[in-house]
Amino acid sequence: MKNILIVEDEQIIAELERDYLEVSGYQVEIASDGQKGLELGLSGQYDLILLDLMLPGMSGFEVCRQIRDKLNVPILMVTAKKEDIDVIRGLGLGADDYITKPFKPGELVARVKAHLARYERLIGDKAGPNEIRIRELRIDADARRVFLQENEVGLTTKEFDLLHFLAQNPNRVFSKNHLFDSVWGFDSLGDAQTVTVHIRKLREKIETGPSRTDYIETVWGAGYRFRN
Repeated sequence: MKNILIVEDEQIIAELERDYLEVSGYQVEIASDGQKGLELGLSGQYDLILLDLMLPGMSGFEVCRQIRDKLNVPILMVTAKKEDIDVIRGLGLGADDYITKPFKPGELVARVKAHLARYERLIGDKAGPNEIRIRELRIDADARRVFLQENEVGLTTKEFDLLHFLAQNPNRVFSKNHLFDSVWGFDSLGDAQTVTVHIRKLREKIETGPSRTDYIETVWGAGYRFRN
C-alpha cells in the first residue's frame, strides 16, 4: 500500500483529500503546518507528498525546497492562487506538478495515481546491476534508494554515500579518516568526527537489533566494518 503525506492547514480540505485517497486504497497521514510537514516528509516514509503552499510556520515553497534537497519523492503542490502557478514554475523548486483550489476530488486522485505510476516507471522495482542486497537491506545505487525489509529508508546524500561505500567493501575495516576522504573528499570542510555522526544516524535508520551492529560494526581503535 502506498503512503501519502498531506500537508494542509485547512482541516476540512485535508480530511476531504484523505478520505478520497483512502477510498482509492492509499494510506494517508496529515500534517497541519509546514514544520511538521517537513519533519514527516524528510522521514522517507511516503511515496508522494501533497503539499499546500500557504502554511503556518513554514511556507510550502520552503518545505518543498528542503525535501527536494534530500529526497526524490514526488511532490504535488496545491495552490489557491493562480498567480502562484508562475512562481512554482519560475522558482524551479522541484515540485512535480501543481493543482489549484477548488479541485474535483476525482482529479486529485487521478493526478496522484499518474505521478506514482510515473515515478515507478522511472526508478523501477526490480533489482538492477548496481543493486546491493545484504540480508534484509537493499541498496539501489542507480536510484539512490535504500530499503530495509522492503520499506524505504530516507537517507541524506552523504548518509547514502557512506552506506554505499561501506556496503561495496564488506568485511574491510576503514578508519574514520579514510572514510572521510573517500566519501567527503580531500578538499571538503570538516573532519573525521563527521563520520562518527553519520554512522550514528545510519545505525538509527537501518539497524534493528538492540546492539545496533547488524550491518555496521565498530572495530575499536581501528574504525568501522560493514558486515556481509
